[in-house]
Amino acid sequence: MSPAQKFWLALGLLFVFIAFAWPWLKRLPLGRLPGDVVIRGEGFAVYLPFTTMLLLSLVLSLLLSALGRWLGRG
Repeated sequence: MSPAQKFWLALGLLFVFIAFAWPWLKRLPLGRLPGDVVIRGEGFAVYLPFTTMLLLSLVLSLLLSALGRWLGRG
């Protein structure tokens, strides 16, 4: 199997996993973690999800690193 085929297979499996896990994933407190800033004023709200962005960055970095090793590029 070529690296491109492995990549598309892994991406497709990831989408299938997310689709099946969505009922549980939407219960995660992403966007409402300690360190996520919400500024509310009259007629506006500003969301700054710092902690959520750091956590998602870490998870995506680990997943992409594992995918790179699986494809033989790491």
